[in-house]
Amino acid sequence: MMIRPSLLLASALALVLAGCGTAEPPAQTMQAPVLESFHGTLEPFASETVYFVVTDRFVNGDPGNDHRDQGTFDIPLAPCDGVAGNIGYLGGDFKGIADNLDYIRDMGFSAVWITPVVDNPDEPFTGGEPPGCGTILSDRGKTGYHGYWGVNFFETDEHLPSPGMQFSDLAGAMHGRGMKLVLDIVGNHGSPAWTMTRDQPKFGKLYGRDGTLLADHQNLHPTELDPVGNPLHAFYNATGPVDAKDGSIFDGNLAQLADFDAANPAVLDYMVDAYLHWIDQGADAFRIDTIAWMPHAFWKQFTDRIREKRPGFFMFGEAFDYDAANIATYTLPQNGGVSVLDFPMKQAMDEVFGRAGAGFERLASALFLEGGPYANPYELATFYDNHDMARMDASDEGFIDAHNWLFTARGIPVVYYGSETGFMRGRAEHAGNRNYFGQARVDAASDSPIHAQLTRIANLRRQSPALQRGLQVNLVLEGDVAAFYRVYQHEGVAQTALVLLNKGDAATRIGIDALVQSGAWRDAFDGATVEIGERIDLEVPAHGVRVLLRDTPVDAPALRERLAVLAGATHGAAVR
Repeated sequence: MMIRPSLLLASALALVLAGCGTAEPPAQTMQAPVLESFHGTLEPFASETVYFVVTDRFVNGDPGNDHRDQGTFDIPLAPCDGVAGNIGYLGGDFKGIADNLDYIRDMGFSAVWITPVVDNPDEPFTGGEPPGCGTILSDRGKTGYHGYWGVNFFETDEHLPSPGMQFSDLAGAMHGRGMKLVLDIVGNHGSPAWTMTRDQPKFGKLYGRDGTLLADHQNLHPTELDPVGNPLHAFYNATGPVDAKDGSIFDGNLAQLADFDAANPAVLDYMVDAYLHWIDQGADAFRIDTIAWMPHAFWKQFTDRIREKRPGFFMFGEAFDYDAANIATYTLPQNGGVSVLDFPMKQAMDEVFGRAGAGFERLASALFLEGGPYANPYELATFYDNHDMARMDASDEGFIDAHNWLFTARGIPVVYYGSETGFMRGRAEHAGNRNYFGQARVDAASDSPIHAQLTRIANLRRQSPALQRGLQVNLVLEGDVAAFYRVYQHEGVAQTALVLLNKGDAATRIGIDALVQSGAWRDAFDGATVEIGERIDLEVPAHGVRVLLRDTPVDAPALRERLAVLAGATHGAAVR
């Protein structure tokens, strides 16, 4: 039970009044702690945990929407170290997700991020470079199974819905379970647009809500477009790819994709109208693809207009960059005020929990708990791998350790489908990263020790306001051990979590003398009372986590001082 500070104040006042007739009030009433407000963030979405699904690769719930007659189904690549990737559709759909929402929720996830749902071309792409082991942005022969090659941003791709399971039905199924739907959106580009060996329907084209052709790249190199003289070219940039030695690659085209002109107001109008349509259909948050490829001014206008219709709507962007100073710019209010995927933390987690085996101290520099560049680091989307990079190469114990950190440290956890069993660990995009998971693997997932420990820690976070939004106070980050507090005190709710992590192969005792909050704590997993005196001295099992909870305000003076400093650093950054 959490004790509300308002009740503590009322009790203290009653004691003072009761002692008015005495010469000296009781000493303890004079020492009642000041109940400061401590929190990392008040953003509602920070309470969520996100399971990321490449929809086509999760579960084929309805074979009737596979459209195998298109010639886009099941196109395997040559094996890479014995494992073949696939660049065709493999059947995953809305029904496959809906059928397994209880599986996702029972693991402890409260939100599902799905790849774009907009209509994509109906043929494999004939241009570009052929994909191979280790290649990226090589699209010859690929299909739009991933959803990022939109041609009509108002229309659902035909491979995804089923009778009775449209996008709005999937959203409704999530909402009925208290879950949120995170929709992946693209503002930078449409489908592949040039280098095709022949004219290909839909490629390089863009259609309006009513099916009207709005733009057509006409299989021309961007520098051959005539945006002024040809209305069908006006939606697109005529820059072409920019080599890094000649300037910013973000000013040019990505691969052979149709590059939307951010300076054209019609592009902004189209994107706002399209994505408001999906919000009206039930989307609860957006993940913004390739956010770095569009200027800040575009995203500021876009987010303002989305939030004008849906105040507080949460968005997080993908700027594939390990430099925090670069990706943090998108979080600032003047640039749209969105969260971002925490690439610097991903890099650190991969080194700590993957085969490199770095110590917990490597994570400290990626936290940016004070003096960092982000508007608020507690609102970042934290992850260790995804569909655009090699999956984390780790042992089962490495995944367990990674999840114990991910669900207790600052940020909003995001886990890529299949990671609950170590699926395709270490595999890059064309080497198995995006391979089909399937119902059989879902049904067998509970046999994995990774799944069991993920479920344990994720469900704990779901119940703890401190782990969701609390300030993080580091005690130890060194070698195989980590210890820190998460402290949340706000509007009548007070909870402190003491987190102890051990990624070593043997049990260890963690002893701490500084910033100790003494008193009775509750073990978050078994409910047992744990007394802490002047020193923290607790054993943590191998590859284990211990979380102790204290549902009363912090009264240790040194800890309160440290919290005040961190609170000032966090909330000062938020208004930059």
